[in-house]
Amino acid sequence: MRLILSQRAQKLSSSAIREILKVTERPEIISFAGGLPSPETFPVERIRASTETILNTAPMPALQYGPTEGYMPLREWIAARHSTGSLQIDPADVLVTTGSQQALDLLGKVLIDPGSRVLVETPTYLGALQAFSLSEPAFASVPSDENGVQPEMLTPDLLNGARFMYCLPNFQNPTGRRLPLARRERLAQIATEAGLLVVEDDPYGALSYTGEALPSLHSLMPGNVVYLGSFSKVLTPGLRVGYLIAPQALHRKLVQAKQAADLHTPSFTQRIVHESVKDGFLDGHIPKIRQLYSQRCEVMLAAMREHFPKGVTWNRPEGGMFIWVTLPTSVDSSQLLEKAIAEHVAFVPGAPFFANEPQKNTMRLSFVTVPPERIQHGVAVLGALLKRELS
Repeated sequence: MRLILSQRAQKLSSSAIREILKVTERPEIISFAGGLPSPETFPVERIRASTETILNTAPMPALQYGPTEGYMPLREWIAARHSTGSLQIDPADVLVTTGSQQALDLLGKVLIDPGSRVLVETPTYLGALQAFSLSEPAFASVPSDENGVQPEMLTPDLLNGARFMYCLPNFQNPTGRRLPLARRERLAQIATEAGLLVVEDDPYGALSYTGEALPSLHSLMPGNVVYLGSFSKVLTPGLRVGYLIAPQALHRKLVQAKQAADLHTPSFTQRIVHESVKDGFLDGHIPKIRQLYSQRCEVMLAAMREHFPKGVTWNRPEGGMFIWVTLPTSVDSSQLLEKAIAEHVAFVPGAPFFANEPQKNTMRLSFVTVPPERIQHGVAVLGALLKRELS
């Protein structure tokens, strides 16, 4: 057979994280690599009971095709969940997606032409770069610091011709940073004045260790934002249920793109999610996730303070699943990873998270799936490796 791939397909590459995860399946590996929620947080009995209820009360519609926009009771729940005193969300603006990763893919198809300017944080979520890259954009990196993206760097030249800006204001993947209120307000002001569309990806917003929330960008400028949410980090990722909230003109096009992609998100999993969350279950469940993640974050931070050498710096997350580490410029984290895996420890090098000018002396550590004693041992191994690198 003579196979001729499209130019787009020829440019596809595997996710650096997914390739690393193949290694971490080995039981001896202590993995700080995956951005996976802890299985200890999965409400198995709740999911089981919801599944039985659905199969007992509405088996035929649950197993049938459904509307592209999603299961209406779930869309209504999402709209109510994100409505505030000053912002009432219409369920008609909600589109249920097959994970929020599909939302990124649909947005790329609908909004990007080859060469279109897309603004991204520095660094940003690798999965978004992959999803958007299929549509061949020209990524423009917006400078960021330890507090996240810097709105004042959105100059007229940078904004000129931009199709949208993609950002994760809450406990960002990969850095764990949360955008402060003042920056949110300034970003909303600049985007509104410039007519800039902002894609707000928010899978981690509920995972503040204290429970304290900051206003979403969507609530500050609803007419300029596509909001992306997910049940993967607060319920379970295996159901693959995410959603977006978009202005109606854009919503219609996203629905059409989804029809071409998969017709609709599975009716069964949507109903399982709705049955599980409809009576306030998440309000009691999410605090348990926060507590577990906060405890493991503290264990990792303490181990890093004990074992990492001078010249290595890192942030202190207020929530989420990640710690971002900056190494001396002489250290390439991808080369360090090879040595770490040989000693049964894995992490994700930072370079793939940069749309432009990758910083090879960075790495992402995720702590949520690793028990405390293994966190301490794994960090000690990394610390010893770093000391040898810098000696």
